Amino acid sequence: MDAPDSNQHPVFVYELRPRSVPPELPTSSDPDPHAETPFAASFEARRAAFLDCVRRTPPPAHLCAVFHEVARLAAGGPAHVPLFEAALDYVDARLDCADFVLHGILRLLFHFGGDPRLPRALVERAHASVRGFKYWPDEPGADSLCSWTENHEILFASAALLAGQLHPDAVFSNSGAKGREVAAAGRRRVARWLELRFRSGFSEWLSHVYYDEDLVALLALVDFAGELEVATRAAMVADLLLLDMALHHYRGVFASSHGRSYERCKIAAREEGTTDLAKLAFGVGSFARVENQSAVALALSPRYRVPAAIAAIAGERRDAVTIRQRMGIRLDEASRWDLDPRDPEDMMVLLSLEAYAHPRTIEGFVALLDRFGWWSNAFFAPFARQRTLLTLLHRTRLLPILAQVFRWDMSRNVRDEVDLLSYRTPDYQLSSAPDWNPGRGGDQHHIWQATLGPDAVCFTTHPGPRSARSPGWWTGSATLPRVAQIENVLVAIYRIPRRPALYVQNRNLFTHAWLPRDRFDEVIGRNGWFFARLGAGYLALRSQQPARWIEPNEVRAPGRHNIWICELGRRATEGSFEQFVARVAAAPLRFGRASLRYESPSQGPIEFAWRGPLRRDGRVVALRGFPRYEAPWVEAPFPSDAVEVHAGGERLALDWPSHRREASRFAE
Repeated sequence: MDAPDSNQHPVFVYELRPRSVPPELPTSSDPDPHAETPFAASFEARRAAFLDCVRRTPPPAHLCAVFHEVARLAAGGPAHVPLFEAALDYVDARLDCADFVLHGILRLLFHFGGDPRLPRALVERAHASVRGFKYWPDEPGADSLCSWTENHEILFASAALLAGQLHPDAVFSNSGAKGREVAAAGRRRVARWLELRFRSGFSEWLSHVYYDEDLVALLALVDFAGELEVATRAAMVADLLLLDMALHHYRGVFASSHGRSYERCKIAAREEGTTDLAKLAFGVGSFARVENQSAVALALSPRYRVPAAIAAIAGERRDAVTIRQRMGIRLDEASRWDLDPRDPEDMMVLLSLEAYAHPRTIEGFVALLDRFGWWSNAFFAPFARQRTLLTLLHRTRLLPILAQVFRWDMSRNVRDEVDLLSYRTPDYQLSSAPDWNPGRGGDQHHIWQATLGPDAVCFTTHPGPRSARSPGWWTGSATLPRVAQIENVLVAIYRIPRRPALYVQNRNLFTHAWLPRDRFDEVIGRNGWFFARLGAGYLALRSQQPARWIEPNEVRAPGRHNIWICELGRRATEGSFEQFVARVAAAPLRFGRASLRYESPSQGPIEFAWRGPLRRDGRVVALRGFPRYEAPWVEAPFPSDAVEVHAGGERLALDWPSHRREASRFAE
């Protein structure tokens, strides 16, 4: 699920394979309806509905099945022993994402370790697997685990803390360390991860895939960490994760830019990894069981409840609201965060940004390949194929030069500091990551999205190979655009380089837009524009290069250089759909080679180019340097040591130095 190699991803089977299925388990179920508005007012009602859904449905055919079956036990169901045995097989084999499965086993032990429904032999084997796991790359054993991206780092570190806490005096069979030593190492890494997330946010920003995994680890710490400070700080970071979701949700869709995303969850709301969590926490979304780990953790948590102030934001409907945020770490400011690429622990933190081949980190990364024996890790196969050359360049200090020459391509995985913008009305939401690394090769970054309904979304990409995982046809971008947004209007400028690449060659010399015709009430064309309507929300899309429908969902425009414009409207402000179409189609628009001037009917004259500022009516509009939070309900500087939220008459105050968490009320 995580890989630096975009086109040579290791072949793994991310599923559990029980040897048998108990006859009392359900074999079929009806899809859970998608809720665009809160389907139940109270958390307890939503929790009951979620557990009932779990009880009535078969386990999903992927790794999250172990969490599903833990929830079935909580709902009063039988123990699916063959599936738990398959989960332990997966953990013992140290397959990629075994840390996800291990957290399901840990929650099983903490909640139901003494439950008579679980055979004692199964419980004893689970404890043995916990003691035998590889908790950090410096421990013995070759494997192809991914342990370094942001979500994996907290999953491994928190699992180490909790496992060591479970067995403080036992010798862990893989590392040879006592449990308390394993816990101490995990605690150090947990503490650092939590502080960076609170102060700077997530490098996997607003990810509707990996926020699911992050919250699993955070709630495990809240519920089971033996130290109050650790549990409280984990709860504070969990609050901010849910705050991110509440701020950028629209009609049950996590409708924002994403630091990491995949095709399936971009084009279908039910495929979002956080949709179960959103429906449980806020009442919107679906119990789709795609990635329901965090929903299970929240439903079963004895200690964490969503602050009422955050729940109020998710449920509030204003006429128009702008949300600005900044997240992440700039690699040229690593010292500001006390990070030194020459230190292995610090380099692991920098790898959470996937900074493998950046000029500032490539030497530290190659040192880790040697230190941890990662040359045999399947994720790093592209580096292993060049081991002799990389080793020589490392010894001669020439690696940073190579990385600088091919930086646009070799650093495509990196997720450094990002500014984020969402503009929401009752009829649409437009979100973007303005001016983020334009022209650099991309990976799984989702830079902008317009959303009118659960699956009525629009975005553009420069596609990678159709057969590649990432950057692929709709996952990520082979080349990142320069994006600017002013409320309901967005411009995306693409310049696809011809430069040689070591990683991903730019073979597709066109850009395209996802615009699913069957998800809108109307779709028409006029004067080079594509128009779509869903209910009272309107969308207009225009390409500089002549664009045409290729498939029912794809609009394609040829050329290495192109500009896309998207403008949204609504009946309440623009009148009828025909009036919106007529005004936009007639609006003066002039394109340059990599520039435009567009006289938007709603925003007035807009000027933007590949270089230089964004201007509206001649005045510069800031694209970067946003605060940590700037929204009607919350404001905080970047970086931040304190965050205070006010919404719906409720208050949440978080102060990091004193690890103080105060809420007027929690959702009940």
